[in-house]
Amino acid sequence: MTQVLGLVVSMNAATSRPYGSWPSPITAKLITTSGVRLGGSTVDSEGTLHWLEGRPQEKGRQVVVRYDPKNEAASSRGAVDVSPTDVNVRTRVHEYGGKSFILEPDGGLIYSDFASQRLFRLPAGGGTPTCLTPESAWADGKYRFADGVLDPIGGRIVCVREDHSDSAPSKVTNEVVSVSLDGSGEMSVLATGRDFYAHPRLSADGSQLAYVAWDHPNMPWDATELRRRDVSAASDAAAETSTHTLVAGGDGDTSVLQPSWHPTSNALWFVADSSGWYNLYREAPGAKAVCALPREAEFGGSSPGWALGQQGYCFLPDGRLGAHWVDRTSGESVLTVLEDADTPAVEEYAAKDGLPPSFSGLCPAADGTIYMNGGSPADAGGIYSWSGLVTKGAAASLLAAASSVTVPSSVVSVPKFIEFPTTLGTAFGYYYEPLNEAFSSEESAPPLLVKAHGGPTGATSTGFNAIIQFFTSRGFAVLDVDYGGSTGYGREYRRRLRGAWGIVDIDDVCAGAEHLVAQGLADPKRLCIDGGSAGGYTTLGALAFKNVFTAGTSLYGVADLGVLAGDTHKFESRYLDGLVGKYPEDKAVYDERAPINAVDQLSCPILLLQGTEDKIVPPNQAELMHAALLKKGLPCALKMYEGEQHGFRQAPNIEDALNSELYFYSKVFGFALSEEDAQSIEPFEINNLK
Repeated sequence: MTQVLGLVVSMNAATSRPYGSWPSPITAKLITTSGVRLGGSTVDSEGTLHWLEGRPQEKGRQVVVRYDPKNEAASSRGAVDVSPTDVNVRTRVHEYGGKSFILEPDGGLIYSDFASQRLFRLPAGGGTPTCLTPESAWADGKYRFADGVLDPIGGRIVCVREDHSDSAPSKVTNEVVSVSLDGSGEMSVLATGRDFYAHPRLSADGSQLAYVAWDHPNMPWDATELRRRDVSAASDAAAETSTHTLVAGGDGDTSVLQPSWHPTSNALWFVADSSGWYNLYREAPGAKAVCALPREAEFGGSSPGWALGQQGYCFLPDGRLGAHWVDRTSGESVLTVLEDADTPAVEEYAAKDGLPPSFSGLCPAADGTIYMNGGSPADAGGIYSWSGLVTKGAAASLLAAASSVTVPSSVVSVPKFIEFPTTLGTAFGYYYEPLNEAFSSEESAPPLLVKAHGGPTGATSTGFNAIIQFFTSRGFAVLDVDYGGSTGYGREYRRRLRGAWGIVDIDDVCAGAEHLVAQGLADPKRLCIDGGSAGGYTTLGALAFKNVFTAGTSLYGVADLGVLAGDTHKFESRYLDGLVGKYPEDKAVYDERAPINAVDQLSCPILLLQGTEDKIVPPNQAELMHAALLKKGLPCALKMYEGEQHGFRQAPNIEDALNSELYFYSKVFGFALSEEDAQSIEPFEINNLK
């Protein structure tokens, strides 16, 4: 049942209170107790929908569920758990994982167990799982598996395998392998010889394998190669990638991602940025690949390449394709439906046609229904079904809500797309005004929180963001910046960060804040910034190298670039070559751009939030930064969260991190928390705060 939150005061007249002090029904506890993360939608041969739920109240455990609203055991989302109760379905390939389960046609489940990183097979209807990678063969965690597909011929899956026999990043080996489904642990290597692999996909008859590969120092959005090979029994031994047919990429300048075989024509489709944008390409049997839909739009998703299993398009039951992209000026998602042809006819659908304003993760069913993750700026949304291709004018229906609470529109700030001048021309972002209709303020301008996303090649979204609304409903303005380097604006914009991380991104977040100050929309004395991971580095750099912001919060952010270059996992161990320079050859540049080395330039308070088990940005980054801030005598605080990795997943820690950030700003900016917040937020010591 969905609960509608009410305000704690009358809506008849707005009460004047200082910005930041407004009572809000959107609490940190509400965010974690009422919501789950939904994704990975797929259907079995009967058309039954399944998806993956991430549950903060269960320490972030991920569970595969089946949509079965008539079942007595169904949750409030109409779903029944399928994966075992003691299992976290998650893989650590590339550390970020992705596509951690495969659904068999009859509803059987093949999944990665997070604790052991082994593959298990659970029969349809439940029972005892079979370990496909037996304990007798190797120790837990020696192999990690992800991004798998069933072999249509049967008897095995094909997936990415990451070998951690030697855990040193330079010794970890990635390959494409097949894994037998009989529990024997038998594996065959199908592609080897490159540093990384992704998207292994089999043709409908199981005879052809397509996959993406790349080498250090490239990241998947820099330069990759798409290869295909015959995988009939007679050719399984020919695993060396250099012997396989090059379809696209391989020129050191083109990013090729997300291959998939058309189920009937056997054409190989993929996404590539050869045109300067992530467009759709098609290679028909016996022909050269062509760009099927050239346009200035990105069809790969908001952050292609970071997680395995991402797919910006799907094949519909009638043989056409459905692909989604985001119109950045409106923030709305668009569904493009096109024919399986080199020059296809195209139809397009958006919110005006009944779709959610924001959606991704398209999953078609045999009856023409398309399932998707969706939402809007005003509600958390969830998993929708849409039959608009079959019944014109049909509106999308919310099947499974991501949150059990509906937030009233009176406290929801709707983002506005903005462009603003910066050092390289123009940058972009979404501005959220402070909004809580029960309250107003007599102050001339509100405090502004600028958010720097991760990646740094990620992108913002206009989908409902409860954390942003947490701040805007209390009287903060928020600017969510797509600084140079972000995905969604074409390759040239994404490549602005080449060799310029710590310069372009910092210039852009500062320019965005100054743009709003110039318009009278933000108080120049109360400009704060936060970000996680790469966004944490941008946050620390903006505070260290510029005099725009007056406070900031770094969540598992990079403080020392040199330390990161020598102490992170394989996937990102050479990432900084392209963003900063080669290490140690360019050590001077690393030192120059490291916030840890510029503490003498800092003059504002900083809050550091860090997980103790982070393998991507190790905890010593936050500890070193905190020690330097203490020595400088600046107001600061460090909070370490036991058991958390890169990104917080456990409800108590998510709540505490959000509450701590609000408490920190209240102390350094000098506003009083609302009575409700003062009662619920646990105070903590801020070092050097006078």
